[in-house]
Amino acid sequence: MFKTFHVKTDHHDQMIDVTDQVQSWIKELGVRDGIVVVSSMHTTAGLTVNENADPDVKTDMLRRFRNVYPWDDPQDRHMEGSTASHMKTSTVGHAQTLIIEQGQLVLGTWQGLYFCEFDGPRSRKFVAKVIQ
Repeated sequence: MFKTFHVKTDHHDQMIDVTDQVQSWIKELGVRDGIVVVSSMHTTAGLTVNENADPDVKTDMLRRFRNVYPWDDPQDRHMEGSTASHMKTSTVGHAQTLIIEQGQLVLGTWQGLYFCEFDGPRSRKFVAKVIQ
């Protein structure tokens, strides 16, 4: 069971909660128990599990990433100028593995799955595979 998801980002740096999209697909499949591996198809966009209750967490994370990996480092040699985006993606990772139990993603009370855009705005995709 494999699916490609599409995400349209609006900002250069953005975290989009995609938990409901993945959960809906799992429900549609009728999967009761297993795991789902979710992977970004890009080198400048990743996936992470983080807090989904307070929107300031996303704001703070993106601000801190900008501080740690400044966009305009004059020593960067990558011709496209997106070294900072590659570094951010390497930090959060390109994939997440989540448990499915009784048809539900197993996440903590405050957790959600986020698609992390670091070189937008763009049309992006991520893929998911369920293993039972």
